Amino acid sequence: QVQLVESGGGLVQAGGSLRLSCVASGRTFSSYVMGWFRQAPGKQREFVAGINRGGSSTYYPDSVKGRSTISRDNAKNTVYLQMNSLKPEDTAAYYCAARRLGGPNGRISEYDYWGQGTQVTVSS
Repeated sequence: QVQLVESGGGLVQAGGSLRLSCVASGRTFSSYVMGWFRQAPGKQREFVAGINRGGSSTYYPDSVKGRSTISRDNAKNTVYLQMNSLKPEDTAAYYCAARRLGGPNGRISEYDYWGQGTQVTVSS
């Protein structure tokens, strides 16, 4: 069982930056592939970034590629999402997720554990 707690969300102006953090409980964090997702009101949850167990491989959809960077520190049981050049359309609740099997893709149903989310609001 893994518990995930996100932090770092907030209100930021367009063009600004935020770094989200997600701390995982337990001693097996390095055995999990980690992902970040987001969900805006009235919209489906969508994939934002994924990272493999060792941190050497990352994956992004085109909507955030070049503006977001996922990283992890296995010694701190933490995964990060650095977001730059934020746009109003990035406004959403952001969730981190962990999966035991497979790679850092965006298939929501393949992630086993989810955090409660942290709100990001980008003003224009």
